[in-house]
Amino acid sequence: MDWVERIAGIRQWSRSGYRAPHKPLLLLYALGHYQRHGPAPIVYSAAEEQLGRLLKEFGPPRPTTPAYPFHHLTADGVWTVRSADGAGSPGPRVGRLRATDARGRLAPDLADALADDPRLLGRIARSLLDANFAPSLHTDICVLAGLALDAADAVGEDEAAGRRDPRFREQLLMAYEYRCAFCGFDGWLDGSAVALEAAHVRWRAYGGPDDPANGLCLCSLHHKLFDKGVLGLAADRTVTVSQRFVGRGGSARDVVLALSGRPSARPQPGFSAVDAGHVDWHTREVFRSPARAMPAADPV
Repeated sequence: MDWVERIAGIRQWSRSGYRAPHKPLLLLYALGHYQRHGPAPIVYSAAEEQLGRLLKEFGPPRPTTPAYPFHHLTADGVWTVRSADGAGSPGPRVGRLRATDARGRLAPDLADALADDPRLLGRIARSLLDANFAPSLHTDICVLAGLALDAADAVGEDEAAGRRDPRFREQLLMAYEYRCAFCGFDGWLDGSAVALEAAHVRWRAYGGPDDPANGLCLCSLHHKLFDKGVLGLAADRTVTVSQRFVGRGGSARDVVLALSGRPSARPQPGFSAVDAGHVDWHTREVFRSPARAMPAADPV
């Protein structure tokens, strides 16, 4: 049995590009738990807070609960849930999962396969990350899920770049003349651009193409903040900053908060501006709305 393919085919609610990575996040957490504790069960009440953090930080910007994947993943044959009395899952309600001391674990045949093949866990985790999240978020997800991938299993921007169109980064940086579209950073080292990255507006995991009309040249910091939903784009291509972002120091004010309402750079002639449909997707699925109001102009 090819467990990587089987897990990749797990049913997720989806419609018109909406993100629903609840089951993948639970599986990544379960894989991290397996690394530390083997096939021991995961008690819902003990894991609820950490699972909730994973969903809040890396799920879509809509209210959700870890009870949903904890119960519904049982339908996919890779996860089992039992109550303290030995009965099956009591359902997706938080109160019932707590009251029955529900506990979940990887299906026995999957746990056996992980024990037989030490590299399988990394392959499954890599597949889940690539299929559901922007590369800039992979390391942060692993840390919060308690998942340790060795060097051969590491995932991130460099590895993802090997699977994307190799011309995407080159074209995008050229389109924006090797400057961050948000802050104008244009650093070079020994003749090469440094800390400038090709950011997808609509993630590749959700059908975003390797096309300049789906990209921005961003510095490393603003790329991460864009993928986390701190920063976004309005319909007129001005930068939006989430009201949920808190930064009290001068650096946060100058580097993040001051971007609110600032026009993002346009690509040079000959390259397409970011497509409105991709901007809409990012606003709906990634940006942590509402946006901050534009700062008032100083009185003359």
